[in-house]
Amino acid sequence: MARIVRFHEYGGPEVLRIEDVVIAPPGKDKVRIRVKALGLNRAEILLRSGTYIETPPLPSGLGLEAAGIVEALGEGVTDFAPGDIVSLIPPISMVQWSTYGEFINFPAKLIVKHPPSLGWVQAAALWMQYLTAYGALIDIAKLSKDDFVVITAASSSVGLAAIQLANMVGATSIAVTRTSAKKQALLDHGASHVIASDEEVLDTRLNDITGSKGVRVVLDAVGGPIFEPLTATMAEGGILIEVGGLSAAPTPFPLFNVLSKRLTLRGYLVHEVIGDQKRLDAAKTFILEGIATGDLNPVIARTFPFDEIVAAHRFLESNEQFGKIVVTL
Repeated sequence: MARIVRFHEYGGPEVLRIEDVVIAPPGKDKVRIRVKALGLNRAEILLRSGTYIETPPLPSGLGLEAAGIVEALGEGVTDFAPGDIVSLIPPISMVQWSTYGEFINFPAKLIVKHPPSLGWVQAAALWMQYLTAYGALIDIAKLSKDDFVVITAASSSVGLAAIQLANMVGATSIAVTRTSAKKQALLDHGASHVIASDEEVLDTRLNDITGSKGVRVVLDAVGGPIFEPLTATMAEGGILIEVGGLSAAPTPFPLFNVLSKRLTLRGYLVHEVIGDQKRLDAAKTFILEGIATGDLNPVIARTFPFDEIVAAHRFLESNEQFGKIVVTL
């Protein structure tokens, strides 16, 4: 028997339950892992609320990230051994391969022997944020030295990962956050510039920072009215990559800006990197090198014990966090 988190109905954090279930032996090409820490993601809020890209049969588990110890191997697994310390690449299907549990079975191809320099908490916070930022900025946008890159929702785990990646390749990061409350923390964590969008005129500040050069790359997790000032300050041939939709307001299509500047507006899901082995291998190499050099270092907002999973989800929904929320076992 093992304790796992499931929900039997859609709703708020209170629908999450810790239950005892029997965990089957790992099947072919699968590995059983004793979980030591879980990384929380907004996708889990959406699944629990019934608004995710997957519609789970109920009751359903959830979770996309974890780190732990290999306990047992299924048939055909040769790259791991019991006792190995590992972290998990987020699966395409959260419903099929949920990570909220004391023991889980997971596809061997999505398991990584993580660097020994990382503790459980950091290892559990590793892959979703860096794969998302890498796929958007490095794989798709080809971010490079001397580029200006705007990063909205900059205090999120993905936003902070994007700042670190920008610094790693020599780009100039412009972090956008709603208020000045997190401004100094963003500067302390490597942002070249910070704009509080509720307190400053976004396009004016962006023009002041970038001058005639403009912004070549935008990584946006917000959507909504911010599209107009963002695209107004982009460079000719620039690319805006959309990774979320935090704004409840409609998102206008900035027709004049797109036409006059030949802009690319590109939706992106991390699944397109995870589902392509060649791209995933390149991403893993890049990220692990960044961890080894210290250029990449997961920022942890707060940790919760497993028994407080409901409180952890409430904090996730509060938008008060700076970085990643991790649950420990």
